[in-house]
Amino acid sequence: MGSIYSGIGSNFAIISDKDMKYISIGCIEYSSNNGAECGLGLGWVNTDLFSPDNNKHGLGLYISMVGHESNTIKVNGNFETEENDIYGLGVSYTYFFNGIGNSGMNIGISSHLTNADYKDNYGGFLQIGYQF
Repeated sequence: MGSIYSGIGSNFAIISDKDMKYISIGCIEYSSNNGAECGLGLGWVNTDLFSPDNNKHGLGLYISMVGHESNTIKVNGNFETEENDIYGLGVSYTYFFNGIGNSGMNIGISSHLTNADYKDNYGGFLQIGYQF
């Protein structure tokens, strides 16, 4: 769950000892009106920005679907609803308990800017996951 998983989801990654490039698929939100809002993401996490000897602290960049919005207006006596997916461009910090190149738990936090028209133009994720 988090930015490297596109919400609650999974990713496929190419991992080295120092970085991870990934594509993710996951669901961001659920509503009784729209059901599950799911999408794709792309990202990169690099661990040698802090220290070349430690591959547990990763800084990343990502682009991902981060939500959905709708707006209903009245036009000539009729209601019209506009539906939009919201995409975000963000930065992340991830801590890999066993290092980025090994199986194990990870936690993190991220912040992103969005293309939202009616909701906030910023947001973020808390992250917890397991890497196989």
